Amino acid sequence: MNYLSEMLKLPVIDVDGEELGVVNDLGIATGEVFPHVTSLAFQGPAKTPFMISWRKYVDHFDNTGVYLKASQADVRFSYLQPDEVLLARDILNKQIVDTQGLKVVRVNDLKLSASGENQLRLLGAEVGIRGLLRALHPALERFVERAAKLMGKPLPEHIIAWSYMDLLERSTQQIKLSVSHKTLDELHPADIADIIEQLDPRLRGEVFAQLDTAQAAEAISEFDDEELVAEMLEGMSDRDASSMLALMDPDDAAALIEELDYEKAEKLLRLMGVKEERAIRNLLGYEEDTAGRIMTSEFVALPATSTVDDAIEGLRKLDEDFESVYYVYTTDPAGALTGVLSLRALIVADHDARLDSLAYRDVVWVAPDVDQEDVAEEMSKYNLAAIPVCDENRHILGIVTVDDAMEVMSEEHQEDLQIAGMGSGEGSVGGESLHALTWFSKRHYWILVWAIASGILASVTAGLTSFENAFIYPMCAMPVALLAASRSTAFVRNWYLENDRDDEGRPYLAFWLQTTGVGVALALVVYLCGQLVVGAAFSDASSVPAQLLTWSFGVAALVSLLSCFSSVGYLKVLFWRDDHDLNTSGTALSVLAVFIAAALYSAASVAVVSLIAG
Repeated sequence: MNYLSEMLKLPVIDVDGEELGVVNDLGIATGEVFPHVTSLAFQGPAKTPFMISWRKYVDHFDNTGVYLKASQADVRFSYLQPDEVLLARDILNKQIVDTQGLKVVRVNDLKLSASGENQLRLLGAEVGIRGLLRALHPALERFVERAAKLMGKPLPEHIIAWSYMDLLERSTQQIKLSVSHKTLDELHPADIADIIEQLDPRLRGEVFAQLDTAQAAEAISEFDDEELVAEMLEGMSDRDASSMLALMDPDDAAALIEELDYEKAEKLLRLMGVKEERAIRNLLGYEEDTAGRIMTSEFVALPATSTVDDAIEGLRKLDEDFESVYYVYTTDPAGALTGVLSLRALIVADHDARLDSLAYRDVVWVAPDVDQEDVAEEMSKYNLAAIPVCDENRHILGIVTVDDAMEVMSEEHQEDLQIAGMGSGEGSVGGESLHALTWFSKRHYWILVWAIASGILASVTAGLTSFENAFIYPMCAMPVALLAASRSTAFVRNWYLENDRDDEGRPYLAFWLQTTGVGVALALVVYLCGQLVVGAAFSDASSVPAQLLTWSFGVAALVSLLSCFSSVGYLKVLFWRDDHDLNTSGTALSVLAVFIAAALYSAASVAVVSLIAG
């Protein structure tokens, strides 16, 4: 017996051969890496529940039943101990955290290991499709397994060892797992955030509530979902939420407060200390997506006349939750930035050396109103771990750190991928989805549009003419118009991604002349190719089929020209949405262009058919 599902419903038989009931659960003690089964729960006559000690009463077990070494009269019932859980009640079909794979999964079955005739251990949870099939019926699992093997795709087991499981349900929150177990609150904050994002909504708050204030502050700053951030903050008391935000880096706290409604944000700010409130309000005073908004006010700056000893002593006095220190900046008597030193330079220098003799004077800095993407590019260009943000008098207002710059670059990259119509998740490689249906829908959706438009065209033209199958001729030329529309938007996306997005100097006229010239050349080629096809297919160019095909290619050439002609409009849409901080899907833009082309082509084709064959 290797699985809990196989143990359930087995008969429980005493030493005299009398059946006492059927197994409905097994209890384990949680303080072991691979826990022993310690209790046997079974259902007796009239569905009465009983529980007995496994070690004391179970003699052996097999696929025919669980056999006891005492008679019914000698069996003494017991109760679940504080460190025990029931497998079926507390774990089966529940959500758990796979702390090794860092994801949330559902337990479909539990794998057991027998050692000797009456020893049984829990190895882990089966979270794959096999456990689900086995729970429905073992025969179903065997059938699907054999069918998959014949197709060359065997169904593997997906077992998560007990030592890598974290229980999430309320009934087991207080249970202490194995001492070797890496619990949820010991994970990196980014991993905790990923796990919470995967949970069912009813469990998110419970898991988040298990974290202390410092852990919650670190984890919530890693959330990608703004709505989830608001949900977590709403679930906390105002004082707890304010304390958590006060522990965060000011730039991260400002980003979270910005997502709240005005009254809630003001209340949380007023509950903070004066220092933290002032730092966050200063950041909120800058425009979005600028250096001032993403900078942190926590940095180390000392007079240039200070010594290395002074700098080291100042670093020692910093709070534990102070922003990571990459550099020490030096200032003149007026407080203006004069130089920068790395921590390495401080460590190797003589303790009595003055900072102005060691500092690098050609400091790269940015103004607070500089776009955040330009800040990230500056940091990348000069290989900086942090860059100071200064006012017009070179007074340091704050610094932008490398983690904030990486986040900005990641956001811009995601936006560019979305505009390009590509994904960046686990199911893609090089921007192409590995799922066949997703790949087809993103790259060859025009075939579906063609099929739908052809069906509509056939229905409409059938009532306009008695000429049999008149719709076939415009249907043959339609893909040319659809592909031209699709590729014209692809050209727009690529041009947009490769060129500067500043407000000044956007060459709309030059772009329009370029795409229109391409459209004229494309329309001419399509029309001439159509003439060659008609000449090769029909000996009589004046026949109705020949005229229909000629005009169909002519309409395709015209629609292709219009698609290229209107490309500048799509470019303006991309720039406008970017100026208003709106995300744009390149795939959606392309689908829209293809639908417009299909509508124009179909309308013109109906007119052609009614004139020629009507």
